Amino acid sequence: MRGFKIIFWVLWRVWFYVLMTIPILVMFPFLVLSILTESGYPYFFKMARIWAKFILFGMGFYYKIDKSQEMEYQKSYMIVANHTSMADIMLMLALTRNPFVFVGKKELSKIPLFGFFYKRTCILVNRNCSKSKMEVFNRAQKRINQGLSICIFPEGGVPDDESVVLDTFKDGAFRLAIEHGIPIVPITFVDNKKRFPYTFFSGSPGIMRVKMHSHIETLGKTSVDRKEIREEVRKIIYNQLIAFDSDSIKSFNTQRNIIQ
Repeated sequence: MRGFKIIFWVLWRVWFYVLMTIPILVMFPFLVLSILTESGYPYFFKMARIWAKFILFGMGFYYKIDKSQEMEYQKSYMIVANHTSMADIMLMLALTRNPFVFVGKKELSKIPLFGFFYKRTCILVNRNCSKSKMEVFNRAQKRINQGLSICIFPEGGVPDDESVVLDTFKDGAFRLAIEHGIPIVPITFVDNKKRFPYTFFSGSPGIMRVKMHSHIETLGKTSVDRKEIREEVRKIIYNQLIAFDSDSIKSFNTQRNIIQ
């Protein structure tokens, strides 16, 4: 049985990269045209959403979104979420129509074909370089001034230890949100770690539940409030992860009792 699982995981992981490539090749001329100017980014974003949904569907993932508050179209937000999976990028694109720009790690730009567009449309950060972090802040400010939203995974990367429920949050996203007075949208990805973790021989098709929480307003806030807001947002996402885990255990126990 273990051997069949290993074969499935290998083929499934390879299939993921095939799915990443197909829509890029099909839409390649239009994607290139959309990144020639900054004004073309909203069109690129629409195609990126098609790309993301194509991958999620092809991998056997279906998502269920619970929204406490809707995002107003053509309004800038700071979108933050927990980060545990490569699929976080696709799911984030799939769940909102508001054009946003990712702040992401520089290493992903090395992925063939995907990296070509990634480094031209996202704000890349070298987390070991303080100068790079300042450049990220300046580029994000420019995007917000253009009316776009920003998406940051505030953990600063995927924890090496998969037993970590939620790592500590870094300040960047909250500093930007406060400085520009834009609302923060906390989002909890519940099942991504289970469905498509970075561990190669693991994962499975199935549901990906998402909780989009009520927005945290930053108007009137100052840098003095940054730490408090950062910890408030982290607590919201952490509590939701714990609540979902608790519900899953209760559901499992209920089903087991029925069978018995």
